[in-house]
Amino acid sequence: MILLFGAGGQLGQELACAARERSIPIRAFDRSQADISDASAVTKAITETKASLVVNAAAYTAVDKAETAVDEAKRANETGPAILAEACARSRLPLVHISTDYVFDGSKTGPYVETDPVSPLGVYGRTKAAGEEAIRIRHAEHLILRTSWVFGRFGRNLLKTAVKLAAERDDLRFVADQRGCPTSTADLTEAILRIAPRVAAEPLWGTYHFAGTGATTWFEFVRHIVAAQSKFTGRYPRIHPIATSDYPTPARRPANSELASTLFQTTFGFKAQHWQDRVDSTVAALVHDPGLAA
Repeated sequence: MILLFGAGGQLGQELACAARERSIPIRAFDRSQADISDASAVTKAITETKASLVVNAAAYTAVDKAETAVDEAKRANETGPAILAEACARSRLPLVHISTDYVFDGSKTGPYVETDPVSPLGVYGRTKAAGEEAIRIRHAEHLILRTSWVFGRFGRNLLKTAVKLAAERDDLRFVADQRGCPTSTADLTEAILRIAPRVAAEPLWGTYHFAGTGATTWFEFVRHIVAAQSKFTGRYPRIHPIATSDYPTPARRPANSELASTLFQTTFGFKAQHWQDRVDSTVAALVHDPGLAA
């Protein structure tokens, strides 16, 4: 039985849906049902479900808002994971925790590997890095999965925003000097489901990177999204590349968010699809089920 926290987010919804489709036992809790920063709620969820694995997909992910909502970000990204780790340790349950490329400052040339030192630029990255460390200190049987530029059918993400903007505007502007590896929630879900049976048999604990295959910029990412949706809508707005300095935001973002997923691939025998292929299939899913686009 998988116990999932953060079921209301884009990854949580994808994971719960996939598990149920495959008849994999799962109990999924969103924040209203079990807030990970509430120790009693976490303990109750663990006790009631009799889980064999806990997955934490809950997080505060509003990168810019986090710069002022520091306490809220810390509660979700640091305090919550610490509480989860302590509860899992008491119950001797393995914990899979989802983390982020934003723990790095983006100054490295080339993809980041798991042993690179963290150096977050903003509150979101700092609280996520603190959450990782809180787990490491409190529970040996953990697997931290760092990912980047997540998109999918559910929740809020840039792909869905770009599809919506393509229907409304004739000109779009996106940053062309930040690079990363767009990661589909479908691939991330598959990665988690492959972790579950392996850690039940082998102590494969530690930190891993898992991201979509291929790297790109935000500009190129959106350009491919727009091209994919144009096949169905006939809409093809102009997309203009801009510099980060042309679009100031409250939070600084890493110029390089590329993650090397070699260790995960070698250990678990799974590699994400190329991000362009996943964009194509996700856009098609949104077109054929308009309710998902909301």
